[in-house]
Amino acid sequence: MLSNSFLNLPKKVRIVEVGPRDGLQNEKSIVSLENKLKFIKLLNLSGLHEIEATSFVRAQKIPQMSDGGELFNLLKKDSDLLTTRLISLVPNLIGMEAALNAGVRDIAVFTSTSNSFNKKNINASIDESMLRIKELMALANANKISTRGYISTVFGCPYEGKTSLDQLKKIADQLLELGVYEISLGDTIGIANPKQVAEVIEFLSKDFKLDFLSMHFHDTRGLAVANVLTSFEMGITSFDSSAGGLGGCPYALGASGNVATEDLYYLFDSLGIETGIDIEKLSAASSFILKVLNREGQSKFLKAYLSSKSSPS
Repeated sequence: MLSNSFLNLPKKVRIVEVGPRDGLQNEKSIVSLENKLKFIKLLNLSGLHEIEATSFVRAQKIPQMSDGGELFNLLKKDSDLLTTRLISLVPNLIGMEAALNAGVRDIAVFTSTSNSFNKKNINASIDESMLRIKELMALANANKISTRGYISTVFGCPYEGKTSLDQLKKIADQLLELGVYEISLGDTIGIANPKQVAEVIEFLSKDFKLDFLSMHFHDTRGLAVANVLTSFEMGITSFDSSAGGLGGCPYALGASGNVATEDLYYLFDSLGIETGIDIEKLSAASSFILKVLNREGQSKFLKAYLSSKSSPS
């Protein structure tokens, strides 16, 4: 019999797939436009219909994302992707204008609870980053573009250590006022633990609806799935993840990949919670991009699943 903590849980979760952008951005091997397009199509085929596809940043800063405009022009013409939310990360007004020119309809903006991290990441303080976001969101709102907000270093910063919950609330308030439909709370260096996760959610739930919050965990210390489960038990139903566990952060030394989409599938499937994911098709998508990158993935479930498929019956 299930314990009381599992009896009244939601029956469905949203999974936002961030592999094509957050997962690939730190890879040294440049993935071709053709392979990025195929990766996104395979993810969509697996049942993932909210996908962070690319970003509109300076090519010199993140060469992997230099083809964002070309990629999006191909994506928007694909009839299989017409009902899929394809999110593009934009850092500033120049990126916003490029995204608009490419026909983007969903964007993500980002800042951090740490001034040191923000300066390393985007060469701006928290206040300066919020001014940039305000400027680009004025353009986004005028063009009826949906905007998601990312807040990094929620659970700790590689340069400052512990970060402020009051600062987190202040940023969340500002993003809500500017019109984002949800905020994704980032465990940028994979330092969070379930107790800390519960404290952050409890703190924010006093002022924000739970469906305004999404969780973004890295698995640096192996607690990402535990942190997802804690979040879910507290009422959070939206989670970011990356196929195969791809990812990391170029400005956070030691930060390994995002929590793997396959591992979230296994967690929720074992609880009888609907994800909409076809695991066979998801494993095909992850296997494809990992082969392109010539590397192993970080998903424990994917490794076990593929092993079981290759074992003699």
